[in-house]
Amino acid sequence: AASLKVLLVPIILYANWQLFIPRGDTYLSSDFPNPFAQFFLLSHPVPSSNEESPRYQKGWSDLLFIAYYVVFWSLIRQSLSIYLLKPMARHYGIKREQKLDRFAEQGYAVVYFAVMGAWGYRIMGQLPTWWYRTEAFWIDYPHWDMKPELKRYYLMQMAYWVQQLLVLVLGLEKPRKDYYELVAHHIVTIWLVGWSYLVNLTLIGNAVYMSMDIPDTFLAFSKILNYLRAERAKIVSFVVFTFVWTYFRHILNFYILYSVWFEYDLTPESSKVWIWADGTYLNWWMKYQVFAPLLLLQFLNLFWYFLIMRIAYRWVHRVEYRPSTNLSFRAMTSNEVSDERSDDEDDGEAEDDEVDTVVSRSKKDD
Repeated sequence: AASLKVLLVPIILYANWQLFIPRGDTYLSSDFPNPFAQFFLLSHPVPSSNEESPRYQKGWSDLLFIAYYVVFWSLIRQSLSIYLLKPMARHYGIKREQKLDRFAEQGYAVVYFAVMGAWGYRIMGQLPTWWYRTEAFWIDYPHWDMKPELKRYYLMQMAYWVQQLLVLVLGLEKPRKDYYELVAHHIVTIWLVGWSYLVNLTLIGNAVYMSMDIPDTFLAFSKILNYLRAERAKIVSFVVFTFVWTYFRHILNFYILYSVWFEYDLTPESSKVWIWADGTYLNWWMKYQVFAPLLLLQFLNLFWYFLIMRIAYRWVHRVEYRPSTNLSFRAMTSNEVSDERSDDEDDGEAEDDEVDTVVSRSKKDD
């Protein structure tokens, strides 16, 4: 309710301005822009672009847009949790409040990453970087004039990660054992998003988003199946997730790292200087500034990948050496494909049957 009230204020003020401010006045002519539009509508159109194919540039008003959509994501998260996800969890027999919260977190993650992954896919299809044509990251740089859809996508992603970092740091959800890894991940992500936006590297930013959002959808979905005790489905989901994670989080990310290290010089010579007014920033040391956070992100991915592979190996190894037993499918799968990390922040109850899936060691517990 609080989020909704905050979101409605700029909209009401915007409508009031449009309806009641007199036009043609000396100081409030029809050419004077509505000051409340910048909270929820894109700002800084490129004056030379036409209405059929508008372009936008970055500007200070983008900070207001990000702040507004931080509140927007809070509203979406709480609304889905209260009115859809928790009732769904109760319908399927989940009763403990902590498990209801975890189910709601992962349900929200499925919705968010599925939508943003599909949106990022659509946007990449409109760009010269379509399916990781990495040389286009640098050719014709600077890419300072953005299509409206790309700019909105980028700023809404930034708002999401700021909101998620606030949730972690302010303790609005119960922390996991990999709390510090998650905080580090969110900080690196915000660093990458903000820096790439400032220096006109939104094309590479879109590619990185794609490599993250799509596997995160499968990650959160696998966790949901675990909470629902869908034993066969969660095994299939885990196998699919592992392949998707490997391809997007590692193979495609290594393509991006390779491009930064070896294709950086495809940048036009006129753009290899730091001139803020011209939107050119790719001088010699920027190569390392771009490479370093991407490499750090890959190290974090490898840390979680190791944990995923370790648990997968244990499950396969145990099944392989039990060929003559009469174990049921549920008995074989319910523990082996589970994270050895239980919620030891609970009340001390032994809940081996309610630990997370192997992938709950992964990037996001939100």
